[in-house]
Amino acid sequence: MVNFGGWDMPVEYSGIVAEHMATRTAAGLFDVSHMGEIEVFGERALDLVQHVTCNDASKLVIGQAHYSGLMTAQGTFVDDLLVHKISDKHYFLCVNAGNQDQDFEHIRAHNLAGAEIENAGGRYSQLAIQGPKALGIVQRLTDVPLNSISYYHFTFGDVDGVDCLIARTGYTGEDGFEIYFPPEHSEKLWVDLLEEGSSYGMLPCGLGARNTLRLEASMCLYGHEIDSTTTPWEAGLGWICKLEKGEFLGRDFLVRQKQQGVERALVGFEMEDRLIARDGCLISIAGHQAGRVTSGSPAPFLKKNIGMAYVPRASRGPGTEIKVGIRANQAPARIVPMPFYKRGK
Repeated sequence: MVNFGGWDMPVEYSGIVAEHMATRTAAGLFDVSHMGEIEVFGERALDLVQHVTCNDASKLVIGQAHYSGLMTAQGTFVDDLLVHKISDKHYFLCVNAGNQDQDFEHIRAHNLAGAEIENAGGRYSQLAIQGPKALGIVQRLTDVPLNSISYYHFTFGDVDGVDCLIARTGYTGEDGFEIYFPPEHSEKLWVDLLEEGSSYGMLPCGLGARNTLRLEASMCLYGHEIDSTTTPWEAGLGWICKLEKGEFLGRDFLVRQKQQGVERALVGFEMEDRLIARDGCLISIAGHQAGRVTSGSPAPFLKKNIGMAYVPRASRGPGTEIKVGIRANQAPARIVPMPFYKRGK
């Protein structure tokens, strides 16, 4: 157990590799109740969401979610988040645990539209069931036809006798579901899901496997790949930055940066020997320091050692040879395309 964003969180239950492989081949159950929830209501709810985030929430239909960035005036990240459209006057934001209070204050400070906002994390627990067998497991506890929920969509329904928001998003690279519900039902749902999933090979999973899974899937983590110094263009997240939607926080800077080009870019790399790159290791290219590892670990399913790092734009091409400073070693690695892992259809 470790402190994570002010929460007491499990790093592992049976072992990171076992939990990682269970999620890739069967299913994993994650207690992600530490994630924050902020709700935006009222006639001006969309105006506020549009102003503080970079994706275009006006394109969402009721029951749809998208990935976005909560932006500073400098075009950098306050946080990354999921935006769910519950109705034309109600948006449900899922934010990172350690950032919830600062995110809420940031949104409130920029609430020129006069929307209603609530720091609602205390009203929600969240469990994530991820993996190729996730649908079959959750379906045993609900009459909601889960196959009818498209990727990055959600609905409301009864799971194990509990009213839940049921979303099909995920942070592992696998198919799966997140269920949001009142905290008093947490133990019941956790125990019953584990019992239903045991015959499918589902394991309870901690932060360790959550991190190795998202890294294999090349998903950014706040405080590593993205933070208040990085922009969507640098992080390879230009697809969530919709300049055409009109004014939003940081847009002017992002327009200029897109025109001028970025000086650095986020890349993925594979180690060429058995050494493991860890977060913070120095990167050198052609004998010159070029950046630091933002995330690095073994990739249990791929059976490789991988990582992500920022490097100069001119050096971002796949196949570029780099060196990673690991203790006294300058370990060889090469830049490769991302994502490292992509599930089959």
